[in-house]
Amino acid sequence: MQDFKKLEDISKNIRRLIIDVSYKAGSPHTACCLSCVEILVALYFYKLRMKNFKKRDIFVLSKAHAALSLYCTLMLRGFISKKDLYSFYSDGGKLPAHLDRFTNKAIEASCGSLGHGFSIALGMAYGYKIKKDKRKVFTLIGDGEAEEGSIWEGALFAPRLNIDNFVVILDYNNLQGYGFVNKICSFEPIKDKWQAFGWDVVVIDGHNFKEIISALDKPNNRKPRIIIAKTIKGKGISFMENDLKWHYYVVTKDIRDKAYKELL
Repeated sequence: MQDFKKLEDISKNIRRLIIDVSYKAGSPHTACCLSCVEILVALYFYKLRMKNFKKRDIFVLSKAHAALSLYCTLMLRGFISKKDLYSFYSDGGKLPAHLDRFTNKAIEASCGSLGHGFSIALGMAYGYKIKKDKRKVFTLIGDGEAEEGSIWEGALFAPRLNIDNFVVILDYNNLQGYGFVNKICSFEPIKDKWQAFGWDVVVIDGHNFKEIISALDKPNNRKPRIIIAKTIKGKGISFMENDLKWHYYVVTKDIRDKAYKELL
């Protein structure tokens, strides 16, 4: 049986790191990072095969404005040093606000926030399938970027070629840079649309480890899979949750101290 308590403790540690590093760096996108923590923890501390790094499973963070959440996860997983983590978003630092694959061997692709990581990951999965390589490819996309045309081109492409080694996770927190997704360019009914495109679709609570792991382990039925993970932007910090301003606001010392009290 999976130790969910251990995964929950790791998630809390990552949230503390996100708050602390955000404070030191004066960086935005704090709430964006907080919504996908459980998803990253389930991937890196349960699902991804990484013991043999040359034969590792691949994860691409397409929602790359949440880069700090991945950096924090990779530090706890042993791929990034604490020194490098605390150089985030700083002059002379090694870790930029958006992902650069040349900064660390565990960063698989250089990505921004416009759906490009999805297409890169899809191409990688197709390449492995052609070569009969058993590796799987996972990517995390945001709901704002899921309005991009490149996402839907890939959504058509993957089922046509039976790319069943590909898993997409949608961080569905219903907030993007300028407001609520369902007010800006609603893509509902999202489950029905992906199913119509030929995908295996699973809808879960994106903060519930039992549901996340069950979705990751579900047999693929020879289809690509999308996991629609319903999440809360700013999850874990009550005054950040579901509040658009925390897409941009920076963490001050008072905010850091207040957030720490909620993460004890």
